[in-house]
Amino acid sequence: MKLSDKQLELIEQIGIYHENNGFQPAVARVMGLLLVSDKPELTFEEITESLNISKSATSNALNMLLNTGHIEYTTFPGDRKRYFRIRTSNWRDMIMKRMDDLGVLNALLKRVLEVRKRENSEYDQKLLSFTSFLDYMKVQFPILIEQWEKENQKQKA
Repeated sequence: MKLSDKQLELIEQIGIYHENNGFQPAVARVMGLLLVSDKPELTFEEITESLNISKSATSNALNMLLNTGHIEYTTFPGDRKRYFRIRTSNWRDMIMKRMDDLGVLNALLKRVLEVRKRENSEYDQKLLSFTSFLDYMKVQFPILIEQWEKENQKQKA
């Protein structure tokens, strides 16, 4: 599979973005490749060859992305290969999971404020402001999604 210079550059930029968010380099590049590829699904071999990474790195990256729900695979009758693609249908679930994760962090930070005995009121105020913002987001985010869905439905009509 031949990729253009623009596609290769974008794969790298997407890879760096995902690395900065905790992905391993190969995992990040696989995400980038699956996003920018002209083909909707890619085989294991196409991924390995396009990114010039080892079979082991490809396998580990695909397993991680499958386990975290970022990608899925399909098969075709008469073909034993698996074809991998980005899971675009789960964006809402992924955002809601991130919001749940922020809720856990918020609860932990509130406990920090309860148990800590520091005499640094400026730091405490900043932490309190952050937890207050997370409380606000928890209430407002579902409203924001609902508003977006209503507007999106109007645009489709």
